[in-house]
Amino acid sequence: MSIAAPEKTALNARSRTLLEGSDRAAARAMLKAIGLTDEDLEKPLIAVANTWTEVGPCNFHLRRLSAKIKEGIKRAGGTPLEFNTISINDGITMGTEGMKASLISRELIADSIELVTRANYFDGVIAISSCDKTIPGTIMALIRLNIPSLMIYGGTIAPGHYLDKPLDVVSVFEAIGKYQTGAIDFSELKAIEDRACPGPGACGGQYTANTMATIGEIMGISPMGMNDVPAEDPDKLNVALRAGEMLLGLIENDITPDKIITRTALENAIASAAATGGSTNSVLHTLAFAREAGIDFSLEDIREISLKTPIIADMRPTGRFVAEDMYKAGGIRLLAQRMLEGGYLDGSTLTVNGTTLAEEAASAKETPGQEVIHAFDDPIKTSGGLVILHGNLAPNGAVVKLKGNEPQYHKGPARIFDTEEDAFHAVQNREIKKGDVVVIRYEGPVGGPGMREMLLVTAALVGQGLGQDVMLITDGRFSGGTRGLMIGHIAPEAMIGGPIGLLQEGDTVEVDIAAGSINVLIDDEEMVARRKSWQAPEPNYKSGVMAKYARLAAQADDGAVSMLVK
Repeated sequence: MSIAAPEKTALNARSRTLLEGSDRAAARAMLKAIGLTDEDLEKPLIAVANTWTEVGPCNFHLRRLSAKIKEGIKRAGGTPLEFNTISINDGITMGTEGMKASLISRELIADSIELVTRANYFDGVIAISSCDKTIPGTIMALIRLNIPSLMIYGGTIAPGHYLDKPLDVVSVFEAIGKYQTGAIDFSELKAIEDRACPGPGACGGQYTANTMATIGEIMGISPMGMNDVPAEDPDKLNVALRAGEMLLGLIENDITPDKIITRTALENAIASAAATGGSTNSVLHTLAFAREAGIDFSLEDIREISLKTPIIADMRPTGRFVAEDMYKAGGIRLLAQRMLEGGYLDGSTLTVNGTTLAEEAASAKETPGQEVIHAFDDPIKTSGGLVILHGNLAPNGAVVKLKGNEPQYHKGPARIFDTEEDAFHAVQNREIKKGDVVVIRYEGPVGGPGMREMLLVTAALVGQGLGQDVMLITDGRFSGGTRGLMIGHIAPEAMIGGPIGLLQEGDTVEVDIAAGSINVLIDDEEMVARRKSWQAPEPNYKSGVMAKYARLAAQADDGAVSMLVK
């Protein structure tokens, strides 16, 4: 005879599989061992998937947020259960072999949240993210699980200051380049190092973290008005509390990710990245969201959206302001309002607030005199910052971010490097000259593996005064640094026989932004001959997680997601 169980409700229907009936007594006993009561176990079980870590400032403060989130869940009538997953800090690992773990961590974050949530039949999920890969990793997990859920971002770091100038982590990378050329001495480098990152939070400019946080709100999977609150702003704990309270409403109204992350929402996401001059990683991650959700969305779609979307947010790395300034100006809500007024977003999409994007944007409040978010009659650039190129070097596409001050055409000799380290050593030794095309290959999803981001190389070139005069090309990723042409995400990559692997030292490479082209100026017969003699190098890893990802990784034009079948 089974023990009478509490009546099922819509709010705890999933977790009843785990907890209801006499045959689930052992499960209940185990949970009572951590202090839960029968009353707690009758309520909806809510997963709080945290990405807290002490390794770096981005996620360092997330336990404070999770405590408030859990308080909010309890207030609303749920039982929160927190678990943690991993995080790799890009800024710390940048320029080392460790950076290869970054993109791979996105897959592991998604996998681990999916596994724990499926195993424990949670009724809903709140995922807390903060750095570059935890944001897309958590969203990918929520798409897979497709139960009522939301993602909340830990917030941007405050800017540092030196000699009355704002600093962020890219300022340090650029200072390294200046120090190496003798433009500054070690004491000034040390002063910038000591002041650039004054406390917790993710990198302050519109780099990957803040770009993806913007996308989270515009796409609707994050509550509007919560992601852009800075990490150490007193209101951050309040928004965490409200996020916890609202999760129960998502369950009650059966608001699931498939109703939020639609093709239209992805189009809105890319438009917001383009309008803010955001990271090229937004292309990689929105493609990953599309693949997880089974939505037809391509590089060509991204190209068309970016071409028609002006840049209206004056954000670092190539603009003047940091994410905290954007928040004070009116935040992502004001950005959404401006874009809706200009016809650059579709306001009909659903958000986790239970309202449409247009309804959320209607309450935006602009700070008088703010200069961060421009009007569309005064854009920073008339087309968006994300440009997709094709040609005989990138048959499946490549990505370049433009703010408006970059060269629109470059033609020069290829300088070939098969690792980031080799390229950086050449920069350090002043071997790169004006007009060169620095090619860094075998850094793609399979070849790296993991598409490590190469800010150390690009920022060093800026420090040497070559930012506008040298073009960079990779099958890995670039972010920030040089103000010139940085072309990454080349597909197919060198490791699987892509044309970038066939380049030779001194080949003439031509990029024409207006034509959307990237080509090496050799004839087809020469390319065929080179392909016949090309052999893939030995993989950098033959066992473990890196080798596993390399075997499963899709190409950049498919979001570099780990696929079940290659």
